[in-house]
Amino acid sequence: MPYPRLGELKVTEGELAAIANEQRISGDSHMAEPPDLWETRLPVAFRDRAPRFPERTGARSHARAGGWDPHERLKDLAYDSISAEVLYPTLGATAWIQDDVEMEEACARVYNDWMIEFCSVAPDRFWGLAMMSLWNVDNAIKELDRCKQAGMRGALIGLVPPDNLRYGDPHYEKFWAACQEMGMSVNMHIGGGNGRKGFNPRRRSGLVPDGAAGHKWDCMMAVGNMIAGGVLERYPDLNVVVAEAGVGWIPYFAQEFDYYQVTYGMPGASGPAAEVRVMRPPSEYLARQVYGVFISDPLGCKYLPEYGLDTFMWCNDYPHGACIWPGATNFIASDLGHLTPEQRAKVLSGNAARLYNGGQLPPPADPRGDVTDIETWNKEHWHD
Repeated sequence: MPYPRLGELKVTEGELAAIANEQRISGDSHMAEPPDLWETRLPVAFRDRAPRFPERTGARSHARAGGWDPHERLKDLAYDSISAEVLYPTLGATAWIQDDVEMEEACARVYNDWMIEFCSVAPDRFWGLAMMSLWNVDNAIKELDRCKQAGMRGALIGLVPPDNLRYGDPHYEKFWAACQEMGMSVNMHIGGGNGRKGFNPRRRSGLVPDGAAGHKWDCMMAVGNMIAGGVLERYPDLNVVVAEAGVGWIPYFAQEFDYYQVTYGMPGASGPAAEVRVMRPPSEYLARQVYGVFISDPLGCKYLPEYGLDTFMWCNDYPHGACIWPGATNFIASDLGHLTPEQRAKVLSGNAARLYNGGQLPPPADPRGDVTDIETWNKEHWHD
């Protein structure tokens, strides 16, 4: 979604006013990391190979100061009545496409250190995720524990793993166990992972934009391999999140996964897959343990009364090109206006609070104040 989708409102002014006062948590917002973060913070031995972003100087990409300044971000949250945000990287995703394991781990640790510092300014508002390198699982578990102790709210892994090391592989077993034990959800965001290294979407989808099909395919593969590999059977308290792929595909995927898994199983499976025992239909694991995060998804939201009330989460995607900041109320009303206030509260805040904050809602949004360069932002962002 390169620019916000302007939905057609189907609610009254009174309903719009009521929705504007409902608490909201963005389940997927982003950082705009300092471009020289890794050049200045990596251990000296790695700095000559540090990720560099020379084109992202001055105003930087995704130009909101809140992307790197926590105090400015608090103002931006208040301006659109956001109580808290789950924070994902932007430039940080390059950690997963480095040339060696030690470099990848070092890049992830630099991001995590910076994220911990950022979130410490307002831990009730900023819910950061710890970026994980999973080549060395023992190291990943140590880093996860360190980040949890420092206040991070979940683990962030690449959506697209290496082709020869999918998430159903026993290689990851100790990591899933550690995430469950620590109560840290496993979070994946479109566009990230070692499997995306050197990726060209035209090789996969031809003329079809990757966002229309490829991202959903990546989500199905990642989650599907975890379910078919028995991961969610063995770890029933492990929660998995797929962010910014919309949610309309999930009920359909659940239906189709059940049909093919129950009807055909895994004919010809060999190796670890031949010994996997999945005791329930895949749809049950999806409904119980897999969360989807959407910006604006009218079709997915149409199914919400029957599917996703406990596992779908709204987000604004601040400050990326597809974000709906500011002006989220109109999109919420368009997508979720048909729900009862109690149902809407789950999707807007309750599910995220349960997953990332022990079920406790954050403080209500701060009073709206002035923000910097809002006229310029609106002119550039909300164009025709």
